[in-house]
Amino acid sequence: MDIDTRRKKQKAFITELLERKIRLHAQQIYDKRGQAEGLALEDWVQAESEVLGKSILAPLYRRTRAAGTVSTESEAEGSQFDKGGDPSLSEVGT
Repeated sequence: MDIDTRRKKQKAFITELLERKIRLHAQQIYDKRGQAEGLALEDWVQAESEVLGKSILAPLYRRTRAAGTVSTESEAEGSQFDKGGDPSLSEVGT
C-alpha cells in the first residue's frame, strides 16, 4: 500500500471515529432532554461542537466533511442515534 492510500485510509478512519463520538453524544443529549423530538439538528450541532472542541483532530474532521468525503462504512452500518433516537436526525448526516 502506498503512502497516499494509507493517509487517505487513516483520515477516513479518524473521521469515522469522530462521527461515532458525535453521534453517541447527540444521543446522550437527546436522552437527557427526555427524548423530545424535533430538535435533532440542535442536538447534532451541540454534540459536534462539544466533541470537536475537545479534539485536536477537529480541523481534519471539518476539512473532510467540507470536501464531502464520508465514510461509506459508517453509512452502511447506520447509527444507534439514527435508529433509536430522534427520527428527524437521520437527515442531518446526509
